[in-house]
Amino acid sequence: MDRNLDVLLIDSDENSRSVIKSYLSEINGVGISAEFSNFERGFSIAAESGKCAVIVDISENLERAISDIKDLKAKNKDALVIALSNRASADIIIKAMRAGAKEFIAKPVIKSEFQEVFQNIIKDLDSTESTDSCKIISTFSNKGGIGKTSIAVNLAVELAQISKEKVALIDLNLQLGDVATFLDLTPPFAMDYVADNINNLDQDELLKAMTRYKNTSLYVIADPLSIDKSKDITAEQIKCILTALKKNFSYIVIDIGTNIDSKTIAALDNSDLILLIAIVNLPAIRSTQRCMDLFDKLGYSQEKIKLVLNRYMENEDIKTSDIEEVVKQKVYWKIPNNYLTMMSAINKGVPVNEINPDANVALNYKEFASKVSDYLITQKLSKNYNREARI
Repeated sequence: MDRNLDVLLIDSDENSRSVIKSYLSEINGVGISAEFSNFERGFSIAAESGKCAVIVDISENLERAISDIKDLKAKNKDALVIALSNRASADIIIKAMRAGAKEFIAKPVIKSEFQEVFQNIIKDLDSTESTDSCKIISTFSNKGGIGKTSIAVNLAVELAQISKEKVALIDLNLQLGDVATFLDLTPPFAMDYVADNINNLDQDELLKAMTRYKNTSLYVIADPLSIDKSKDITAEQIKCILTALKKNFSYIVIDIGTNIDSKTIAALDNSDLILLIAIVNLPAIRSTQRCMDLFDKLGYSQEKIKLVLNRYMENEDIKTSDIEEVVKQKVYWKIPNNYLTMMSAINKGVPVNEINPDANVALNYKEFASKVSDYLITQKLSKNYNREARI
C-alpha cells in the first residue's frame, strides 16, 4: 500500500523517537516525513503540513504543549494530533483531548497499543463511514413541563462553545417541539424534509437543510411545521438521520418527546448518554422510576443513564438521598432553580448565557457541559486503554 498519511514526530527524547519510528515502520500506509527534538520548529512545520499525523510528547511543560496543540489545530484543522505522556491522569488526558488531540498514548509506549491507534486512524481515513468520534446525548422524561427542552438547548449551546466542533440539536418532540422557539429560529426546513430526503442528501446538502444558530457551530433540526407531517416519520428514518449526522458532527443532542414509541426507542438505543430529567416532587419521581424500569427492560447499562435534577433548591422536603433510593440511580447533576433568568431567556428566544452569563444557572450549564464532555472522553479512553490511562 502506498503511504497515505505523513507523520511528524515531536519528541525531545532520541530513544523514544527511535522506538516510535520502529513501530511505525511496520504499519502500512504511514511514514515519518519529519522528526523534531525542537518543539517550536516541529509545531511550526506541522501547522503548514496539511493532512498529517502529529505525534507529540507532552510529558514536559504540559501547559505549553497544550497551548501549542490548540494553536496547531487553529492553523491546521487537518492535523491529527496523538499526544504522548509519561503521566496518564484523567486530568492530563482530558486537557489534551480538549485541546484537539485525537488520541492519547501513555509512555512507555506499548507496541500493540500504538499500532492499534494508527491502524484505526488509517481505517478512518480510508472510510467515509467513520462515526466513532461522534457522541449522541438525549434528554428524556415521560413527564412534560419539567424543563427538558431548556436543558437540551442550553447544553447543546455550551457544548458547541467549549468544543468549537459542530454540534447538532434535534427536536424529536415531533408534534409539540419548542427547540426552534427557544432559540428564536425560523427554519426553512424541518425534520419531515430531512426524513423524507435523508437517503438523497450528501453531507453538504444535509448541513444546508439544518438551521445554524447565529454564528456558532450549533445546527438545529426543528420539529415539523405541521403535526400531520410528524405522523409519517419512521423509526428507520430517525436511525438514518443519526447515522448521517454522525459523519459530520462531534456531538448530537436530542430533545426526545414524552411518548414511548418506536421513534423514541430508536433515539434512545442509539444514544451514548441518556440524561433522565426529573424535578423534586413526588409525581415526577414516580415517573422517573417508571423510566428506569423501561430502561432496564431495554437492557441499558447504568452507565448510559444519568439522573439530572432540574429547578433544584437546597432544603427541599424530599432529599437527594431519598430520590436515589427510590430511583436506584445516583444523581449526576443538579441545575439550580432560577425562574426569572430562565423565563427571560425563554421569552427572548436565547440561551441563558446570553441573558446573564454570571447567573448561577448560566454558570451551572457551562460546568454541566464540561462534565458531560469530560465523561464521554473518559468513557472512550476507558475502552481503549487498560493501563495507567484507565479512568
